[in-house]
Amino acid sequence: MPMTPASMPAKRSILLLLGGLAMILPGMVHAQDQNESLGPKDNVRSNAPIPLVAEMKALHSAVRPELAGIHPRVYFTSTELDHLRTEAHGPQRVWWQQQLSHVRALQGPPPPPPAETRRAQNDVAFAIAEAAFAYKIEGDAKYLTAAKAYMDAAVSYEVWGYSFSKPNVDLAAGHLLYGMGVGYDLLYNDLTPTERARYRTKITRQAKLLHAFFAPRPGRSWAYSQNHTFIPMAGLGVAAYALYGEVPEAAQWAALTRAIYQKVLATYSADGYYYEGFEYWIFSTPWIIHYLDAHKHATGEDLFDQPGLRLTHLYAAHSLTPGGQTMFDFGDVFEGPQTRARMGDDYARSHPKGHFESNYNILYDLAARFKDPEIQGVADWMRSMGHTGQEEWWTLAWRNPALTSKPIAQLATSHHFKDHDVIFWRNSWDANATAFAFKCGPPGGHHTADLMAKIPDWHTEQGHAHPDVNSFILWAHGQYLTGDSGYAGVPKTIEHNTLLVDGKGQGHEGKGHDAWADFPYERLNQVHITKALFTAKTFEVEGEGAFAYDVSLGLKRYRRHIQLDQASHIAIDDLVETDAPRTLSEVLHSDTTVQAAGDQAFRFNMNGAVLDVALQSPKPASTLIEPNIVMGPGRPGSVDKGSLEPRGERVVVTTPTPVKSAEFRWDLRF
Repeated sequence: MPMTPASMPAKRSILLLLGGLAMILPGMVHAQDQNESLGPKDNVRSNAPIPLVAEMKALHSAVRPELAGIHPRVYFTSTELDHLRTEAHGPQRVWWQQQLSHVRALQGPPPPPPAETRRAQNDVAFAIAEAAFAYKIEGDAKYLTAAKAYMDAAVSYEVWGYSFSKPNVDLAAGHLLYGMGVGYDLLYNDLTPTERARYRTKITRQAKLLHAFFAPRPGRSWAYSQNHTFIPMAGLGVAAYALYGEVPEAAQWAALTRAIYQKVLATYSADGYYYEGFEYWIFSTPWIIHYLDAHKHATGEDLFDQPGLRLTHLYAAHSLTPGGQTMFDFGDVFEGPQTRARMGDDYARSHPKGHFESNYNILYDLAARFKDPEIQGVADWMRSMGHTGQEEWWTLAWRNPALTSKPIAQLATSHHFKDHDVIFWRNSWDANATAFAFKCGPPGGHHTADLMAKIPDWHTEQGHAHPDVNSFILWAHGQYLTGDSGYAGVPKTIEHNTLLVDGKGQGHEGKGHDAWADFPYERLNQVHITKALFTAKTFEVEGEGAFAYDVSLGLKRYRRHIQLDQASHIAIDDLVETDAPRTLSEVLHSDTTVQAAGDQAFRFNMNGAVLDVALQSPKPASTLIEPNIVMGPGRPGSVDKGSLEPRGERVVVTTPTPVKSAEFRWDLRF
């Protein structure tokens, strides 16, 4: 590949990297804990070639020649801003005025340093980008003043992030590099030379720290599919394109982010399902969009055509329970029953002023990119239910009003995400629908097994995915009748509607936040859905989940069969076989309480919506009704050291003696 003037800085920087550039600013970046695997991970000393170095050289990351030396350029040119201004003051005037009424940076001063309360610096980043954009559309000096006040605050933070956990190299660093990069780029011509120098110096310092932390070195691997990798890298990429040509190292930052994103996209969902759970889809996926938008606009290279991005609107639509104000919460999703009851800190955060902040508006960008009316329709449907976006101002740029919107009623009411083996079904898209979800697949999807061999510098980190194989969730009569328990610092199988063997659950649960750490993926990949039949009024699903359990438990078969055969009757038939006599237990959860209702019968009452449960086999069985106590997440860096939280109740039924086989048959009526 010939070396062009534009590519020379990046190539020189990459060569310097092998000479020790990754060790710049010693002491400024705290060493990663030996058990940490959310970002880069140093495994063993090795003299083997580092794939990322070659990819940094080969992949395109140079700013388009026509954008060199001009601002703005990262997301918009001045001409493109003129078009958006016309939209904002014309067809979108009413909506745009509503957005201006609650611009973050005008609601109060930024938090003073060190600003280390949870996500405080993230909000500063969003405030900078929003106020800078508002100023370019409105030209009102109050937005410029507000944007600079928040940029000054970001400069004043010695540590970007938390001083007690990965300072300067984690999520907040990515957020602030994005916010400062957008602010610097949009406001470049409105800043004094002194202001530009001040902001550029801070961005450069923080970008160097982040780059050094993620840079290639022998024996290193990266958690490419994990948000703690791709969020910081998105911020670094935006900063790189904002400072490209002004700071020599910016070309090197751009090359690193482009190479890492090559594998972020390769390891991202193959079927649209997001393995970390819907809360993390909301939190994480916008950053992939932010990087791809910036990269396309700045370099001209379009990386959007990924299967997971083309299909992610199906995940968004089917993950929402009828009425659209809560979700099927497989994985780490808010506080489970507390959030569904509209209580607790997570409800206030996830539903500010009572509106679900789902970040639905990223779907408008994907709809426009793919010219897809179905994606547009899902976004419009979510918007119609009062959903908001954390950066709602992006809707002005992302939504193509000329694109046809396919009505949600025309979207299929069931979907099988075949790579992740997760099923969703509902009998309509109405708010009063009955809906059901079933999960029987490996946490990262089946494609992960193949990719692990093809991407040797990738390590998986699946802490946000739970040990919940063969679990299910049921929604009817406007209520979550039975299902999951929400975000857990140490997730356990007993917190889900599934099976325990000798009191033990799936994977390597109980040892930390990642229940699947060091669990053989080739074994886990054998978990799969064996049947999925849907009609408008019924469904029949079946899964084989034995391989989600450690081999030491001797589980040979865990075939779960679930059938809705009437409008309000579900039959569950589970066959369990082991290699030696074992005590077998199954669990069902209620958001509120469980009442005994006769011989091996129970009643779940959720605000007047009743689920009657009868255990038909085995008989007799030992039954226990107990509080569902979950360890909530601890503070950043110590997520597995949270406090115990009550989250409804559960019924646990157990074979009276150890057995080699058992059939659990449940009858659910609602």
